[in-house]
Amino acid sequence: MIKLKRYLRGSGRVLACVFIASIIWLIFDMAALRMSINDVNGQLLKERIIREREIINQQAKMSQVKQGGFGHPVPNQANNKPLHVDNLAENVYRRKRTGKFIGYKQMDSNEINPSQLQTEKSSKMRVDLDMNEQHQLDSSKTKTTTKTADKVIPNENKHSNVEDSKMVEHSNKKNVDVAPKPQVKIEQANTTALLKLKKEPHPVKTPTNPLIKDVKGKVNSTITETQVKTNVKDEEVKAKEALQSVPKLQEKVDLKENVTVVRKKPGVHKVLSLDVTQSPRNPNAVGQFGRAVILSNKDEDAEVKRRWAEGHFNVYLSDQIPLDRAIPDTRPETCKDNLIHNDLPSTSVIFCFVDEVWSTLLRSVHSVFNRSPPNLLKEIILVDDCSTRDYLKEQLDNYMAQFPKVKIIHLKERQGLIRARMAGAAVATGDVLTFLDSHVECNVGWLEPLLEQVYLDRKKVPCPVIEVISDKDMSYVLVDNFQRGIFRWPLVFGWSPLSEDYIKKHNMTIADPIRCPVMAGGLFSIDRNYFYELGAYDPGLDVWGGENMEISFKIWMCGGEIEIIPCSRVGHIFRGQNPYKFPKDRQKTVERNLARVAEVWLDEYKDLFYGHGYHHLLDKKHIDIGDLEDQIELRKNLKCKSFKWYLDNVYPEADAPIVKAEGLVFNQGLRKCLTLHKGSLLFETCDLNQQSQHFNYTWLRNLQRENVCIGPESKGSSIALYLCDRANVQLRWNHRLGSSLMADHIITDYVWGRMCLEAALKGDSVLLRSCDHNNVFQKWEFTHYFA
Repeated sequence: MIKLKRYLRGSGRVLACVFIASIIWLIFDMAALRMSINDVNGQLLKERIIREREIINQQAKMSQVKQGGFGHPVPNQANNKPLHVDNLAENVYRRKRTGKFIGYKQMDSNEINPSQLQTEKSSKMRVDLDMNEQHQLDSSKTKTTTKTADKVIPNENKHSNVEDSKMVEHSNKKNVDVAPKPQVKIEQANTTALLKLKKEPHPVKTPTNPLIKDVKGKVNSTITETQVKTNVKDEEVKAKEALQSVPKLQEKVDLKENVTVVRKKPGVHKVLSLDVTQSPRNPNAVGQFGRAVILSNKDEDAEVKRRWAEGHFNVYLSDQIPLDRAIPDTRPETCKDNLIHNDLPSTSVIFCFVDEVWSTLLRSVHSVFNRSPPNLLKEIILVDDCSTRDYLKEQLDNYMAQFPKVKIIHLKERQGLIRARMAGAAVATGDVLTFLDSHVECNVGWLEPLLEQVYLDRKKVPCPVIEVISDKDMSYVLVDNFQRGIFRWPLVFGWSPLSEDYIKKHNMTIADPIRCPVMAGGLFSIDRNYFYELGAYDPGLDVWGGENMEISFKIWMCGGEIEIIPCSRVGHIFRGQNPYKFPKDRQKTVERNLARVAEVWLDEYKDLFYGHGYHHLLDKKHIDIGDLEDQIELRKNLKCKSFKWYLDNVYPEADAPIVKAEGLVFNQGLRKCLTLHKGSLLFETCDLNQQSQHFNYTWLRNLQRENVCIGPESKGSSIALYLCDRANVQLRWNHRLGSSLMADHIITDYVWGRMCLEAALKGDSVLLRSCDHNNVFQKWEFTHYFA
């Protein structure tokens, strides 16, 4: 005790007090922390119970919704009951996760029992369409987060989907007892019914000036929908209100008129798998479900051959296939669950054709109508490029009169594909222009993924995956995944698969958009205003050819992007021969178009184009490519990047060396290098640091040092120096063009006979001599070869 008192004297007492106070403070702090944790755990438990209650309610509600039919095609929209077919027919539409078909083969007539198909009157098509849309909206509510393209849609959009689905469901009940209408007005009825649910979004005025330069960003608009009274369980309402992660939406209610909901953030829904038909499909019809048709009758084979020239494919077979036949759903599995914004822009679909086969043209149009959401399809524009076939005149007009959305333009003179598209775009009123060829079949869910990309970024130009419709048996053929469009010199379009390294590096899935250096050109969507901001197509291009290169370079170099969308699929008849006639020589027309593209967009790389067999285009006497001043000025005003930027950032895999060979020019006989010194050619000891010894062998086959080129004199055997002229054939040399004995020689064809460049024995000059493959003084070698 005495020792304790001794320690508590003076400073010891202070230390003891501090220690005791610290212990007491620590005890209180731990108690407060425990109370806080208990509160948090209680709150989290409460929220979890509420969420689970909501999920149970939604699952109970979903169990009451009738599920119908197999995966694809979607059930016949003419009835409200599920389709039932045997396993073999169903296998046509099943596919592995790799995207390939299982059991895809020719089926006999006894494989499908027509009596199993349940039908109703065609007037109920719209009801089933709305029920399908309501089912898609309801099923999307239980998703917490969903990936749309590369963007994650937060849980907050779920709330709007719940309300949207209720509105659609109630509206469906009102429409069930609507009196049937004639079949010829089905499309009009479908459009009217859907427009009662939603007003068409993005009202954009038709541009009067073809170059609209003041449009920035996406057109913003609010969504208006018809609101109806619904009975909602109190428990479900409380559960929704308790979810703090779901923001409440502001509503403006007018009891006298239709109740309008103004949403701050647009809702989303699953991609609609529409496949409408005016009558029950005959499962045994020729070519149904995209099946191949093999003709065994000799008379039929003779008819096929007789009519082949009408379209350069099996026209006889095409005429027997239903105009609204079903085709396999070839999309990756995940595409069906993708969420799409409710307020997508509308589109004008433009078909340009000349002397197209009747059945393929109509099948193209029907596929758009049958598999496109009517509220997104503003119109279909058919541009007849002065066809000579009678059925494409009055008969076509009469047939399309049953579809109010179809506009037909008959050009009085042949304009070609490029100007025909411009004519169609000029009358289009949709927010987005969608160009399609006139011998296609759009697949299920093809349109919404394209418009979604434009919605996310108005400068994106999406293209569908172009699949194959066989020109021989009219079967629908799946293409390989991860394909993109590229070009090879001299500006030839082709398809190329993405490398495994690229796929792994970017962690790509089978459904991700694919950056595409060059589009095929026949099928794509583009924001209408952006199309005109880019100057549309070069009006100087004639008929057909090179327009896909021109618009692809323009999009990429001027701030846009081109993407292939795997969740959008369109079948296309690929023909072995182009059946179209050209007002002028076809080859000259295509060459002229490509030369315009090269001169405007390729910068210093244009010599690669000319060097791959188009040297003759440099001669203005041979061909006139027209005035380029407007196009060059357009590129300047758009502040477009260089073609080198395009190669580095968009298509780095391109083989595009600026010259064929470069460096020192070594003579094997003298063992010295050619030198340009004070306007004269002579030989010196090779030195890489000596700039006067550096020469280029260009794609135009010039021996060039800066802007000075080597060429033979017009008379005699001497060599002279000239200012380089790309069109001057006198300055072209052949070197390393093959593996012959003369490959190491530098040969000119300009003078009489084949003459070769030879080093003088004294090494003070170069001469022209008759070629001798054993003469080492005629053998030359560059430091670097690139081609």
